[in-house]
Amino acid sequence: MSNESTGAAPAPVDPHASASASQPSPVERARLQQCFNRGTQNAPTNLDYAIEMYTICVIGDPGNAVYLQALLGVLRRKHGPRKGGGLSSLWAAGSRTLLKKHAANAQWRDVIKAGVEIIKANPADHACLLSMAEACGNLMFFEPQGVYLKAALDAAPADIEVNKQCARYAANQGHFDQAIACWVRISNMKGMGEESQREIARLQVEKTIVAGQGMSGRPGTTRPAGAGGGDSAASRGDRVAELKAEIQQNPAGIEPYLELADLLERDGGVDHAEQVLARALAASGNDLKVREHVEDRQLRWARHKVMIAEKRVETDDSPQTRNTLEKLKADQLKREIDVYSARCIRYPENVIWKFELAMRLKAGGNHAEAIRHFQEVLQDPRRKGQVSLELGECFQKIKQYQLAAQNYQTAVELLTDRELELRKRALYRAGVLAAGLGDADTARKHLATLAGLDFGYRDVAQRLDKLGSGHDNKPKSE
Repeated sequence: MSNESTGAAPAPVDPHASASASQPSPVERARLQQCFNRGTQNAPTNLDYAIEMYTICVIGDPGNAVYLQALLGVLRRKHGPRKGGGLSSLWAAGSRTLLKKHAANAQWRDVIKAGVEIIKANPADHACLLSMAEACGNLMFFEPQGVYLKAALDAAPADIEVNKQCARYAANQGHFDQAIACWVRISNMKGMGEESQREIARLQVEKTIVAGQGMSGRPGTTRPAGAGGGDSAASRGDRVAELKAEIQQNPAGIEPYLELADLLERDGGVDHAEQVLARALAASGNDLKVREHVEDRQLRWARHKVMIAEKRVETDDSPQTRNTLEKLKADQLKREIDVYSARCIRYPENVIWKFELAMRLKAGGNHAEAIRHFQEVLQDPRRKGQVSLELGECFQKIKQYQLAAQNYQTAVELLTDRELELRKRALYRAGVLAAGLGDADTARKHLATLAGLDFGYRDVAQRLDKLGSGHDNKPKSE
């Protein structure tokens, strides 16, 4: 139920705006992980305690799909197939009023907090689940959004609005077959025939176009060693059944979960693959190896969703598809910041993770924090030239022009023609900033060197002309 799914005019999205602002701090993340571990340990014997622990996790980090799947799992175990009602409905009435109020005021985190209280009483409340999915969409928490929508579909498979929202979400993720299935499900309902047929036809066309461009509706995966049978759908189905049986017999064994997730992902079942990985993580007691396996999958899926959205913009360049693309890019950036932040904490001596995190923080506009991490990476002599260039751009963004100039000069001195694109960028930045600071001689030197390497680079020729005629440029933060 995000803007793109309701048909409302999409709000503009800045993919670099506060990408890390909504993330839990490292201390809070550690606390939530402790709660998650306690919930997992107690889930077999004390459902109510597990529910409270998982509730803390979901409210504290609503963008974490693993926490959400764990909460929904224990709620289903507690409530079974019943739909709630009676005292449970009365108990949740206050939360429902709050949910509507928060949604009207676009207070999306509060929508999730109020919604959790409702689904604790009735996890099959599809209207509440749709509202929580909408909140996640607006917060750019796309994985939890999909989890809420699937829960709503499981609870109300014949509901028109549920199927519409699920169809639009699936299409935005590139899962065209799932989207088509939703429209088929409601096509025979009163007043839905024409709209359903129109949407099915449009999705078939999009699916064909994307497939023709070499982008299937699912991420490609490498088949794991040891996967039995041939490569046909039937043999994969047999192997899926075998793996499910293995997991049933030995829930603590991790490898069958990982292979099963590979096979499900391969056939387009990313949502199911995520659920299997969440179970693997819980079964392993949040083992670090499994956690990082899940993280790597999530990063790959996020990149794939962006590529699918880019292809959709190429074939249907509209405000709606562009808005979806920008949201997915922002989600990818946020997810990468989350993962690389966690890995920097785990491996404080690893400069590669620090560099990757700094690059994402810079892309997200958090230049002060990016500077801190880049400076830690300067100890690696292999990266000093590039890091100095990145530092210069960060300092220039926060209007520390002398520090920017110093770092550009270092980058110019260290980058060689073997890193030609970086060297050209460093010469351009150093020359433009020197001109803005009134140092025409330094500006001419750097820009003339750049012109000797690539006379067509950006506007270097025009800038040299201006310097030759005595024109000045003020420093810019660009």
